[in-house]
Amino acid sequence: MPDVGFDNLFLVSAIALLVPLVLGLVPRLRVPSVVVEILVGVLLGPTGLGWVEVDEVVAVLAVLGLGFLLFLAGLETDVRSLDGPTLRPAALGYVVTAVLGLAVGLGLQAAGWVRSGLLVAVALSATSLGLVVPVLKDAGVERAPVGRLTVAGATVADVAAVVLLSLLFSATGSTGATAALLSAFAVLAVVVAVAVRRAGRSMRLGDVLLRLQDTTAQVRVRAAVVLLLGFVALAARFGIETILGAFVAGAVVATVDRDAASHPHLRTKLEAIGYGFLVPVFFVSSGIRLDLRGLLTDPAATLRVPVLLLALLVVRGVPALLYRRSLDGPRTLAAGLLQATSLPFLVAATQIGVATGAMSSVTAAALVSAGVLSVLLFPAAALGLLTRGVSPAAGPAGTSRAPGASPSARTG
Repeated sequence: MPDVGFDNLFLVSAIALLVPLVLGLVPRLRVPSVVVEILVGVLLGPTGLGWVEVDEVVAVLAVLGLGFLLFLAGLETDVRSLDGPTLRPAALGYVVTAVLGLAVGLGLQAAGWVRSGLLVAVALSATSLGLVVPVLKDAGVERAPVGRLTVAGATVADVAAVVLLSLLFSATGSTGATAALLSAFAVLAVVVAVAVRRAGRSMRLGDVLLRLQDTTAQVRVRAAVVLLLGFVALAARFGIETILGAFVAGAVVATVDRDAASHPHLRTKLEAIGYGFLVPVFFVSSGIRLDLRGLLTDPAATLRVPVLLLALLVVRGVPALLYRRSLDGPRTLAAGLLQATSLPFLVAATQIGVATGAMSSVTAAALVSAGVLSVLLFPAAALGLLTRGVSPAAGPAGTSRAPGASPSARTG
């Protein structure tokens, strides 16, 4: 067995286990586990007690965790839900986000707070779809207009942010060359998706897959992992950010896996690998690496956290005003708060920024801290707005009303 230490990986894994257990024992503490994982990583890492560090083993698994996180995000992307009435305001909203984000980023760059205003603009433009959907489900409005519009806005933002990050901050250094490579990569992804889908329709191959999918072979899981690693390797060969390859792999699996009647447990198994092991390693190690000490020792740097939190709210929240034709005031505000909820992409973007020299570790810590605050504050406030005035007997918010009551002109 290779002479490597597993002490740090054991501590990281123990943190990943204990965090959801503690949160489960205190159900009133409605805090996403990802936030606590990052905070505990900061507490036990070099910035805090110094009990754990990111060694080679943890670093490799953290990279795999980031890949699986983007893969699962792509798996959640459902382009079929983006019909005309939801796609138009979502796309227009992202254009507004891009303009506002660029203005904020360039302003911060002119003030000397950041090295690359463009990277900040891209980082601020995403929404954490995986954190937004549970809030909409808790409020019972995931199928209501506010739910559909918010999910559409988050989906467009996630896809666009990943593509822009790869286009503008890739290893090729030339935007034109990167655009050409991205186009070739997209064509290749479509070809692979079509080929895999056609292969899956083969009666003989289909019988083999069905026979082996729940045995020790776990053939569908292995195929999904091969797609993930294949697209990541191709993205690296193309000089594109590997997170795009992981995201595209998830989207390909989602497209191929439309009819999951014969294999209903595939996504559960993939989520078990990701959320059960690799993704928590990524978030805990991100907390360990976070330069919180440098952020706290400089008052000017500390001031960046509330400013970036406000910037996140403006850049992603203001575009929700485009939903006013379909939603009332409270639900429009709730949609804006949910769209401004972002953390996983911020963590990924800041790590890329630090690695490429486009962002300092202190600015990265400020951005991640702002993302942590957005996850702590915005979803809770949005849930309060979505459930305000709804009695338990009335059913999910925005879906029921008292007998004989007149329908609202703009409900969510």
